Amino acid sequence: MEAWEQTVLQASLGAGAAALGAILSALGGGRRKEPLVCSCGARMHSAGLRSKRVVTVLGEIAFSRSLFICPNCGNACFPADQALDMERTGFSPGVRRLMARAGASRSFGHAEEDLRIFAHIDVDRRDIERVAEALGAQIEELQARTPAAPLGELPPIPVLYVEYDGTAAPMRKGELAGHKGKQPGTDPKGREVKLGCVFTQSGCDEDGYAVRDEGSTTYVAGIESSSFFGERIYNEALRRGIEQAARVVVLTDGAAYNRTIKDVHFHGALHIVDLYHAGEHLTALMDLLRIAPSDRKKWLDWLDGGRIDALAAEAKQHLPSRGKRRKEAKREINFFMKNEKRMQYAEFRRQGLFVGSGVIEAGCRTAVGTRCKQSGMFWSVRGAHAILQLRCCILSGRFDAAWEDLACDRRVQCEVPAA
Repeated sequence: MEAWEQTVLQASLGAGAAALGAILSALGGGRRKEPLVCSCGARMHSAGLRSKRVVTVLGEIAFSRSLFICPNCGNACFPADQALDMERTGFSPGVRRLMARAGASRSFGHAEEDLRIFAHIDVDRRDIERVAEALGAQIEELQARTPAAPLGELPPIPVLYVEYDGTAAPMRKGELAGHKGKQPGTDPKGREVKLGCVFTQSGCDEDGYAVRDEGSTTYVAGIESSSFFGERIYNEALRRGIEQAARVVVLTDGAAYNRTIKDVHFHGALHIVDLYHAGEHLTALMDLLRIAPSDRKKWLDWLDGGRIDALAAEAKQHLPSRGKRRKEAKREINFFMKNEKRMQYAEFRRQGLFVGSGVIEAGCRTAVGTRCKQSGMFWSVRGAHAILQLRCCILSGRFDAAWEDLACDRRVQCEVPAA
């Protein structure tokens, strides 16, 4: 049965490709109803037909189309290529769309294999890389020139959350020059990808725990400075309706640059330091102070209940009199004292809010890790940044809209006025 299926499929694809080639040749040749005018103002003349081979979802086809040349400046164009969105490319729009999605989801080598097996499309991994990265760059440019405003009419938003964090992506050696490793005195292995997400909450479950609205999470990412990323995540919040939200909550790990982004762009929001990261700091503090295992639960309960004052007071009593441990322990105590208002976890839970940044932690794995941090991957900053734009667009459910907007832009740019 499988052999018959494949035989019929190949015959169908072959017949479809032949029919498509004939249709395109008919569209691309023949006399035009209106003359073409070059950008210099001169009327362009036909120089006959030229053949073009294109990979389509039906297979590779060949078709003929008219070439027009300007007698004044020598400018040449193929109106059919422009109209069909196949100018300066050997891939149809349908194939480019599949290449981009496959390249954003899997390694370029796996994407090549997937397209061959599942779609019967033979394209080289290097072409997939070029198409996917180019589309990612176009999506970012499209967002940059589009005013950041709510995307359509929005339902009421009781609580809108903004979370952001960083994770390293492995880079080629040349991309690491001038950068420091994660630990002092070590060589860097990658560059930080800043990832942000926005989601909404309309209520709690029967036990009173916060519940994220299904399908409400959207993502942005960038390999860039915190100032640029602050603008990026704020614009995403604007798209999601931050100005219409009844309440805005920013959840971060408490790092200094994360506080700066919050203060600059989300100054009216409630800022919560993620409980998991606070727990990591507390574990480090207890290790430095050599707190007995029997006493550690009390300290963890203080943190969970937002009793930062009691925690800090107790910690100060256990400080070593001198040395490196004292200095490091004081730094951890200061972290808790600076963030006391952001660590009122019992009160935040009472209000039905999230106190953990699990959404962005999962996003770091889903949006960045599964595509950019696999074994043997080493990126250029430009390539990884572009793929992340494409990947975030897909994960946010905006790929189809972005594709249509870009196709519309290309059609407008390719319009040639008549004489």
